[in-house]
Amino acid sequence: MQVTTIPFVAHLGIQQEQNSLTLEPSKNLENHLGTVHASAQFTLAETQSGLFLQTEFSDIQGEVIPLLRGSTVKYKSPANSKLIAHASMNQEAKNKFIEQFSKKGRATITVMVEVKDENATVTMTGEFHWFIQRLNVSL
Repeated sequence: MQVTTIPFVAHLGIQQEQNSLTLEPSKNLENHLGTVHASAQFTLAETQSGLFLQTEFSDIQGEVIPLLRGSTVKYKSPANSKLIAHASMNQEAKNKFIEQFSKKGRATITVMVEVKDENATVTMTGEFHWFIQRLNVSL
């Protein structure tokens, strides 16, 4: 799935540049302070975490149902310019996911995301906790 075609993601104007997602500020995305709204940054980061999973586990793409189970985010600095999201994953967590998914057809995994502005100032960080299940596997 092309993540930028998800209706809400497209509505916000999130774009893909290689393996990162970007968001240009606009009047429609402003909060009461005139900066990029927290929910727009959250959507950018959450979508980046999903794109990262697609890239890391491309061999099972189309065979699974990924669901966001929870997240923890921290807003660090006001966002006034183009935002760029980058994701990463702990290698130990990835190995554990692969092992559990291979055995049970379902597993959880956490993706870390950092959102920066054009000046490389971190505006938000987050951990996104995903539950991934192979299609046709009963709980």
